[in-house]
Amino acid sequence: VYGHFKRIVKEIGMPETRFHDLRHSYAVNALQNGDTPKDVSDQLGHYSTAFTMDVYGAVSDTMRRASQERMENYILQVSKG
Repeated sequence: VYGHFKRIVKEIGMPETRFHDLRHSYAVNALQNGDTPKDVSDQLGHYSTAFTMDVYGAVSDTMRRASQERMENYILQVSKG
């Protein structure tokens, strides 16, 4: 699998990419698209949800800011009405 992965990465012109980077990309995208940290932790086989969030904490910061912006927009809309 590793050899095929490296060949495909080279053929499509991607920068040097580790096979493990796929795992990281999966976790980040899963969290950003609404999977719970517990679900992602289970899927990745981490021993705890806390470990998952320690590794992917920057994603939760991004998600937190997006949530704050959604709530601010909601409050602004409600206050106009």
